[in-house]
Amino acid sequence: MKRLLQWTIIIPALAWILFFSGLIDNSSIFQVIASILLILSVMSAVHHSEVIAERVGEPYGTIILAISITVIEVSIIVSLMLSEGTEAASLARDTVYAATMLILNGIIGLCLLIGGLKHYEQNFSVSSVTIGLVSLVSIIVFTLVFPTFTESVKGSYYSLPQLVFASIACLVIYGSFLFAQTSRYRQYFLTVGDDENEDVVEPIAIDNKTFYTSLVFLIVSLGIVVLLAKTLSPTIESIIVSYHLPKSLVGVVIAAIILLPEAIAAIIAARKNRLQTSINLALGSALASIGLTIPSVAVVCIMMDMPIILGLDIKSIVLLALSVFTVMLSLSKGKSNIVYGVVLLVNLFAFVFLMIYP
Repeated sequence: MKRLLQWTIIIPALAWILFFSGLIDNSSIFQVIASILLILSVMSAVHHSEVIAERVGEPYGTIILAISITVIEVSIIVSLMLSEGTEAASLARDTVYAATMLILNGIIGLCLLIGGLKHYEQNFSVSSVTIGLVSLVSIIVFTLVFPTFTESVKGSYYSLPQLVFASIACLVIYGSFLFAQTSRYRQYFLTVGDDENEDVVEPIAIDNKTFYTSLVFLIVSLGIVVLLAKTLSPTIESIIVSYHLPKSLVGVVIAAIILLPEAIAAIIAARKNRLQTSINLALGSALASIGLTIPSVAVVCIMMDMPIILGLDIKSIVLLALSVFTVMLSLSKGKSNIVYGVVLLVNLFAFVFLMIYP
């Protein structure tokens, strides 16, 4: 009973009750309360993910958080596409693009900057970064770049055979990455101390009840974060429109809210001098966001005979290429630097700025 009275369990439960009460739709006061519960639910998800990570050890803890958020992200995209039809043809592309830019520039940038400010310089495995970035670059090109230049279908579309091929390619690449991360080359992704000969950090003993409680309430917390973000999106949109800003910023805001648990968990790890964990979480999340979302949405679109726009415009491709190239250079030496973090954050601001002033 004492375990069930913790705030990390009470807050998500209250958020679910408020969501199903229907009070959010008609009251600005309850919308403010929902916003507060949303942020606290994010903190709850971070807490439970840390408990799980301590129990299962790295890199499994970061994988669980990344895949959990991605599964819920896929669910929300598919539900919106089914409800809005052809008007949401570019929703998967826009969401994946925004999430990728936020992860590569925002999360990694903040981790490098905050970790560098606190610890001056942090070490991480170049081998793990290389595996992650090689996989990520290939998936990005297959899903977000090639559709703009293919000739089988006019516009930023894939033909059916091309869409099937790209989806299979994403799953094969992501599956290979998971195999490397969890089995074949697992040692590359483990956190080590400042001394190269220091033993790998062992997980703290967590009893079964605590572990399964955190596993359940991680999903509960992530679920209500996404649902509240979707519910509050009309309010967010009205605020953005009132300031004469483009509606595309709504997707960025919602993506940022969904990625908050991962961002906070990664930043906390960087502050604890576990930059390897931060990088595992960031690159794993980016890979899962694209490698699982696009194939899942493609299956739904094929079954429902719905169009799906995947190709980015030239400006977005240049920004994405700049972000990937900067991350590759920043993580090429195995040591962090606050300058790398600053440059990545500037890239993020450029992404948002050019969305407002195209």
